[in-house]
Amino acid sequence: MGNKRQRLLAIRNIISKEKIANQEELLSRLQEVGFNLTQATLSRDLKFLQVGKIPDKDKKYILILPEELKHKEEYLANGVNGNGNFPVNGFLSLKFANNFGVIKTVPGYASSIASMIDRAGNFEILGTIAGDDTILLIPNEGVSSQDLRNILVMILPELEEVV
Repeated sequence: MGNKRQRLLAIRNIISKEKIANQEELLSRLQEVGFNLTQATLSRDLKFLQVGKIPDKDKKYILILPEELKHKEEYLANGVNGNGNFPVNGFLSLKFANNFGVIKTVPGYASSIASMIDRAGNFEILGTIAGDDTILLIPNEGVSSQDLRNILVMILPELEEVV
């Protein structure tokens, strides 16, 4: 238990002091300071800590701790739009086939949601293919459907209750 607590403290410390663009970069930094963990463990830790991503002028996106977000509405407005739910309000469902995820959306919303997923640059998702109302999520090797669900909630926290 102490190891997990120390690891969580190290994650919080690194994210609060450095601009970390993605999980791979954070994993590398954790390894530099003596923590040997898998990408899946890091993903679970980030979800537990409720780490999010916000746009950054230098690194496109950076990881951020929830208490560092001044206002949730301000956070949602970055890369979304003023109502705080676009394009997420177009999300209809998520289903899996052989670990590939298929997201159904309201017509016209798929490309916006897919773009947000791709820009997040997470290790778990190799890429997306979007049509008008459907998104194919292509996972990296060894990534489970539950890992994909978790990472989607990290990228788009508003989906937590629907995925």
